[in-house]
Order: sequence, then structure tokens, then C-alpha cells
Amino acid sequence: MSRILDKGRATLAGKQGEYKYNCPLDQRFFEFVGIDATALKKQLDAGKSDGEILDWVRNHARNQRTDLEITAWSEFMERRVPGDPESRSFFNELQKKVAPNREDITTWFDLLDVDDYASFGGKV
Repeated sequence: MSRILDKGRATLAGKQGEYKYNCPLDQRFFEFVGIDATALKKQLDAGKSDGEILDWVRNHARNQRTDLEITAWSEFMERRVPGDPESRSFFNELQKKVAPNREDITTWFDLLDVDDYASFGGKV
């Protein structure tokens, strides 16, 4: 969720760059939890901290999930790979730009992590 909060705050500040708030990956979280992206962005715009946002999400989520559901969903998302040809093509093109020689980049989160690292000056 911290990536979503960071992207939302960057969007509000006009500094999101290539990152998109409420992208398809974000939408999976919003659907799972049962909150509206616009409503969350209003909370961010009010200057709430991460802890305050977490409390707000817990109080406003339409889908009250058990710890087991949260763990299973989180593990699934961490292991998610591109599932269709268009997604695989996008994934491969981004990896070629960011980490062309890395063979260990297989999941969306792997790619996001290496992209963040490289975007902020890390040597890949």
C-alpha cells in the first residue's frame, strides 16, 4: 500500500513522473479492500500520515478481510507475473530499459523494485 500512497502524494504534488496513481495494479488493491481511489486521494490531500491512512482504510473498507485472506492475497500479488501477451510485451520492454542483463526479474514486484532502484540512481 505504501507505493499507492507515495504515488498519490506525488500526483497531488504534480511530481508523479511516469508513475500513475490508480494504475491497474493499484486497482487490484482498491477492489480487494473495497475503497475508492478518489476517496483515498482526498485523504492524502488532507495531509494524513501513513498510519492515519491505514486507520481510514480499515474504517472505510467495504471488504473486511481476515488475516488469512490478506496474507493469501499479498502472497499471490507478490508472485504475480504478466498473464497475457500484451502484459508480457510491456513487462519485457520495461525490463530491457531498466535491467536488460538481469535474469532474476520475473514478477511485477521484481520489476517495480528494480525500476525504482534504477530510477533513483542505483546501479543495476
